[in-house]
Amino acid sequence: MRTLIITGGETSQQILIDHTKQFVGQNIIAVDKGLEKLHEIGMIPNHIVGDFDSVDPQILKMYQKNPQIIFHQYHAEKDNTDTDIAIQLAIQLKSSNITIIGALGKRMDHAVANIHILKYALDAKIPCEIIDTYNRIYLIQEKHTLNKNETKGKYISLIPLTSVVEGITLKGFKYPLKNKCLSIGNSLGISNEIEEQTATIELKKGILIVIESGD
Repeated sequence: MRTLIITGGETSQQILIDHTKQFVGQNIIAVDKGLEKLHEIGMIPNHIVGDFDSVDPQILKMYQKNPQIIFHQYHAEKDNTDTDIAIQLAIQLKSSNITIIGALGKRMDHAVANIHILKYALDAKIPCEIIDTYNRIYLIQEKHTLNKNETKGKYISLIPLTSVVEGITLKGFKYPLKNKCLSIGNSLGISNEIEEQTATIELKKGILIVIESGD
């Protein structure tokens, strides 16, 4: 079963509507203030996670009356963020893949952390992505194929998550690479473009952050 996680960061209502339609009958996890976003479009989650320090108390109380929703409440002073806990819950639910909406926004510290904790899903071998209006973000550590007609935007950026990523080969891109090494602090992988119908990313060692972006 697939899982959709809605967190409290900025996102457009249209993105919410488009994606929640695809997850009817699947797992939907609201993360704290993310519950307000689901409430606005009339979507009921299966699970609600958080310390509930930012969600409207009246909206929270309304959903607490629904016996079909499972609540996971945590103390505000904890070691993990609410989104971190939600991803781990999605893994425990044996999700076939995970989509996260609202994980980016004004809080850059949260945005960067949310990209890093995608590694939980990568380690569990579950495809996991962050989506907003302009971007799709995910991690890879083996060969990956992209279809030009299915990417989020025209630009594909590759950023090392590990200190070094070895043996990167890009095919079907405007700027191909062959057995290249990328290390943290190097911007070589920014703003590539797919030129052929499909493009492939291969790497021998390490983890890459892949960002599909539009203007």
